[in-house]
Order: sequence, then C-alpha cells, then structure tokens
Amino acid sequence: MLIPIGDDDRRLAGPAFVTVGLVMANLLAFFLWQGAGANQVAMYGWTVIPAEITQGIDLVQTQYVNANGQSVPVPQAPGPTPVYLTILTAMFMHGGYAHLFGNLLYLWIFGDNVEHRLGGLRFLGFYLFCGVAATLIQIAIIPDGVIPNLGASGAIAGVLGAYMVFYPKNRVHALFVYVIISVPSIIAIGLWIAFQFFNGYGALMETQQLGGVAYGAHIGGFVTGALLAGVIRLARPAERRPPVHPQRKKHHRDAFRS
Repeated sequence: MLIPIGDDDRRLAGPAFVTVGLVMANLLAFFLWQGAGANQVAMYGWTVIPAEITQGIDLVQTQYVNANGQSVPVPQAPGPTPVYLTILTAMFMHGGYAHLFGNLLYLWIFGDNVEHRLGGLRFLGFYLFCGVAATLIQIAIIPDGVIPNLGASGAIAGVLGAYMVFYPKNRVHALFVYVIISVPSIIAIGLWIAFQFFNGYGALMETQQLGGVAYGAHIGGFVTGALLAGVIRLARPAERRPPVHPQRKKHHRDAFRS
C-alpha cells in the first residue's frame, strides 16, 4: 500500500488559498463544532442519514438495524431544516483523528495542483460538487440506511480523479513499507482507486452497514471528478497558470512539497 507524502509542485505559481481554507474549515469543524468527536448531537444530527434524504424527514428517535442476527441501536438527533443541508455539513465532519488527518493529507498534497489548474472559485465549486455527487451515489446504494455518513472523502476523491486526469505523469512521493519512492500519479492514484473497487465490492452489495468506509462515495466522487476534469481538459487543454519563474524553480528542484 502506497501512502502519499508529497508531490512535485515545481510548476505551481503560488499558494493555493482555497485548499488551505478547506483544510482549516475541516479542522475547525472537528475540533470546535464536533468537540473532537465528543459532540454526539452533531454526530447524529448533522451527518447524512440516507433514509432522511430519501424520505425527506428528520429522524430523532433511535433506529435499529440487524447485524448478525442481533438488533443494534443507532442513535439519532435533530438536525438542520431542511434536512437536505446535511449533505453539505457532513462534508466537513469526521469520525475521528485518523479519518480527519488521513483525508486532509490527501487534500493538502493533491488539492493545490488542481486548484491552480481550475482557479480558486472554480476549484471550490468543483470540490463541493464532487462531494455532493459522492454522497448522492452512496445514498442511492443504501437508500434506507440509518447509519451516519460523514467526511470529506467523496470530495477529495473527486480531487484525486481530477489530479490524475490533469497531471498523469506528475511525480508523487509515497511511503512504501519503509522506503520513500516516487511514481507517476497515474500509478499512485490508480492503485488507490483500484483498492477502493476491490475492498468496496462487498460493501456495494450490502443494503445496510454498521459503519466503516463508504466505498461507494469514494468511487462516485473519483469518477465524478475524473469525468469533469476530462471535459475541462478537452475544452481548455492549456495550463490556466504559467509555470513559476526559472529562478524560483531552481530553489525547489529537490523539494517534496504539497
């Protein structure tokens, strides 16, 4: 398994302010709003519950799901009005430290390049669109689910799809066992999406889950991002921003930045 730790950013012309802002928004949501996971009202009220979206109601009573022949309670809490707003709020919420920092690592590494390719506002719209599309695809897979769905994974998967389309040959620096290697993004991200398909096959066949990874959202976000990026690349094949000045490029030749 490859764990990305950076990429080749020598062609970037400056800071990626929207990417930085999204990282900060996710951190603030987790630590201030969610209380680092301690705020159960936020967890069960403001995350996406598929049954709430498909039925247009806000579940507030404990629901029960069948797991291995046992009835397992799933708490619920009041959410926003209309309940469809959870599709956006859940995009900035996370289930724990590993979930949060794992997502933000990928956003930090790959988001800046895609932002520079699209421009700040377009990138923000792209990010949110991929996140919404990923959530809707996950809901379509389990329309009557009552398990909370949360996290930026779907939106970030869209960023990965766009990165692979825009920069298939860009080098990604990754940790492989105990060695740092550098491979083209089409390999690093290609292995990631292959992993999602392989591990998500069983989940996509299930009608209810007690939690874990929403592979349907990962795959849906990735495909959405890749398709949008493909259309953009056909319509506007040239880079939106010029490469950095040669003198600046010299100072960053061997840097592992993200």
